Amino acid sequence: MTETALRIQGVERRFSSASGDTLALQATDLEVVENDFITILGPSGCGKSTLLRIVAGLDQPTAGQVLLDGQKVAGPGADRGMVFQSYTLFPWLNVLDNVCFGLRERGMPRAQQIEVAQGFIAQVGLNGFERHYPKQLSGGMQQRTALARALANNPRILLMDEPFGALDHQTRELMQELLLGLWERQAKTVLFVTHDIDEAVFMASRVVVMSARPGRIKLSRPVDLSHPRHYSVKTTPAFSALKGELTEAVRAEVMAAAAAST
Repeated sequence: MTETALRIQGVERRFSSASGDTLALQATDLEVVENDFITILGPSGCGKSTLLRIVAGLDQPTAGQVLLDGQKVAGPGADRGMVFQSYTLFPWLNVLDNVCFGLRERGMPRAQQIEVAQGFIAQVGLNGFERHYPKQLSGGMQQRTALARALANNPRILLMDEPFGALDHQTRELMQELLLGLWERQAKTVLFVTHDIDEAVFMASRVVVMSARPGRIKLSRPVDLSHPRHYSVKTTPAFSALKGELTEAVRAEVMAAAAAST
């Protein structure tokens, strides 16, 4: 039986301001099993990124808890690797040193840092760019570097907040295939936030849809598409059927959010 890697139990988040409290995330429960690839969909402002930040330890829940391997998450840690939509590389470090950064902070000897980093640089297709700085890289190459940096630390779970959202369509599809191939080889546990329904279905072993704010999990659907997963799967009836169901679910929440704001 597959073990549970992550448990989100009754996690709620309220934000306070001069005008009062805002409930951004209703009490939310989610169980993520070992080697699961879960994509999270939902309308803007529903709490997707808030939930991910709570799992990362970058934000604290108002109520509830997050357990990783049975241990309560109290703050950031090397057991969780985070990749953001914005390019978060250190501009003063080249590709190699960006990927080495976490390894250096853990006290790993330099020679070992380089060996590990170069392995992941090769896996994301950046051989020959080790000495380039972020400003010399395209957006897709910067995200490849960020992915290599996250994976180099060998996190227990990989957290991704719309990591390909700022990329052009072709680069985005290439990055989807790259990440999916890495996941298939390394069997990492992944929690991936996206607005793109095609992306959610193509990448996931399970898709979760959140309601309009205050967010809650509305539905969860397994993705029964075989691996290794080729982009041509997007033309199959099974893909289209699941995409249609999810599109309706997300559309209903977008319309509910619009109605609530009028």
